[in-house]
Amino acid sequence: MNTESVYVFAKWQVKEGQLDVVLELLQEVAAKSREEDGNLFYNLHQSKQDANTLLLYEGYISEAAVEVHRNSVYFQELVIGKIVPLLQNREVVVAAQI
Repeated sequence: MNTESVYVFAKWQVKEGQLDVVLELLQEVAAKSREEDGNLFYNLHQSKQDANTLLLYEGYISEAAVEVHRNSVYFQELVIGKIVPLLQNREVVVAAQI
């Protein structure tokens, strides 16, 4: 298993009229993510050109920590269950620093 730090870059395009709901849910996700043992940081950004475009930049101690994050109850309930249906598009890239 790879124990190098892993970084997640996500670009979310929120459906028109759903931004406030997504931002509220995302604050809870961010707080819970930052509490995880394997989390290095969880940063949220909003495009200046299009308020409905959100960028997430996350750091984890390992690939295993990313899996723990993705399989957590809150991630499944909040992100997969509540946020994803409010998104027009969702792109996620998992990367290692070079």
